[in-house]
Amino acid sequence: MALLFIGIDPETGQSGSPTVWVDTDTSDLVLQGYIADDRTRERCVQNTAPGHDKGIPSHETVIRFPAHLVPLLREACDAAERAAL
Repeated sequence: MALLFIGIDPETGQSGSPTVWVDTDTSDLVLQGYIADDRTRERCVQNTAPGHDKGIPSHETVIRFPAHLVPLLREACDAAERAAL
């Protein structure tokens, strides 16, 4: 797996930061973010998509990604689309 670094949150210093990459083999977005707190996780469970079981499967998680990094997600989406072509 080759990861294309898109960007990192410049506001979090050197001790860990929300980060965005694109897997150039699959065009998947790879995100590092903050672990969602229990309240956020519960709200996600309460708002499960219609037709889906409630809950967060053991092989998935919920992360919180800062809104000011939305431009990085857009850039990553563009890079993923280019890689998929």
